[in-house]
Amino acid sequence: MEQLIQFSYYGAALLFILGLKRMSSPKTARGGIVWAGIGMVVATVATFFLPDMHNYVLMLIAIVVGSMVAWISGKRVAMTDMPQMVALYNGMGGGSAGAIGAVALFSAAAATGVATGTCELGSHDCLNTTSATLAVAGALIGTVSFSGSLVAFAKLQGWMDKQFIFPGQHIVNLLLFVALLALGGYAVYELNTTAIVAFFVLALLVGVLMTLPIGGADMPVVISLYNALTGLAVGFEGFVLQNEAMIIAGTVVGAAGTMLTQLMAKAMNRSLGNVLFGNFGATAAAGTAVEGSMKEIEAPDAAVMMAYAESVVIVPGYGLAVAQAQHKIWELTQKLKERGVKVRFAIHPVAGRMPGHMNVLLAEAGVPYDLIEDLEDINPAFKNTDVALVIGANDVVNPVAKTDPSSPIYGMPILDVEEAKNVIVIKRGRGTGFAGIENALFFADNTKMLFGDGSEAANWLVQEIKHL
Repeated sequence: MEQLIQFSYYGAALLFILGLKRMSSPKTARGGIVWAGIGMVVATVATFFLPDMHNYVLMLIAIVVGSMVAWISGKRVAMTDMPQMVALYNGMGGGSAGAIGAVALFSAAAATGVATGTCELGSHDCLNTTSATLAVAGALIGTVSFSGSLVAFAKLQGWMDKQFIFPGQHIVNLLLFVALLALGGYAVYELNTTAIVAFFVLALLVGVLMTLPIGGADMPVVISLYNALTGLAVGFEGFVLQNEAMIIAGTVVGAAGTMLTQLMAKAMNRSLGNVLFGNFGATAAAGTAVEGSMKEIEAPDAAVMMAYAESVVIVPGYGLAVAQAQHKIWELTQKLKERGVKVRFAIHPVAGRMPGHMNVLLAEAGVPYDLIEDLEDINPAFKNTDVALVIGANDVVNPVAKTDPSSPIYGMPILDVEEAKNVIVIKRGRGTGFAGIENALFFADNTKMLFGDGSEAANWLVQEIKHL
């Protein structure tokens, strides 16, 4: 039976890896999720047959309740709320890793003869120095990821200010983190119950304080980072439990999350240290004033401009998700293509509030993958584009990233929308984007503003083109 369980774990790990591989392409992502889900079912069922397993009733209740909550919330959550849903579920993963570490540490502390040097690795209710160190490391990372992810969720949900900064914040955070490491080291050496409790309380506090000063524009990077940390924590706790499935799955998630975090930071031309400690957005509101004024355009004129163009590039952003305008934009695209207009979509790596957010929205509306192009591929084409239609995007098309060294987003790669012959921006109002920075594109001579709800404005354009 033990060999069958190990074989099941390795099979589940293989399904995790293959599923993750398939998730790298929009064409196979759905199948990848199914494969990974099957792997999770296999690993869960195999766990029930472990020799020392008990509390089957509580396990089944937790699985059923958790599955029901996840199914209902997953069905009901709007695409606009998907980033905070990811942050919340990622936090649950970190919290689970922290809880595993807590159980291991408290069980060892409560057992007789708990000196860390007197136990065999993997023995029940007992931790040697190696396993205690891994338990503390996994608990630290998982707990920080848990509380930090909850703060990220609250910011994205609008329950908390985008930033919370006080004088000497980084010094306070550093001192608390040093104290956390000291408590963790003491817990490894002594397995003292009071020290363990203080350790977890401080870890929760560090996660909160570390995330509070990070601006809303950096949330995609933060979510990706906490995803990587959660995977690392799960891997550490897998070593403590000697569970191969947890070790492999945690390592894979940690590695994938780390790579994604690096790619996201690169897409913003920022170091990870700058994301975590740079207080991005603190000076955004006081950025350089933009000269000129916004020039409004009516839907009939915008429709004519697009209908008689040779090429149109559509740039979606978070506002498209808020308005649920992806279906109307795809209908608009079809009407333009019927008139012989070449239409493409331009996606910035950090568009929306989660990696791949815009890709998922467009796929939901049925936009073919071959019409969607990344920043590096589409940027050279803007100079030969007749009309660039921006709907809901803001910071990722702001030219000050290239022209104003004093801007907080200076150096961030952007979509070169301003190089198109004509730019039409669909926007609900005249406010700034999520980063709080005024967008110079909206004041450019070749830019016209079509004010209104994204879905409603797209419908105006569709109806006008139908009558041309």
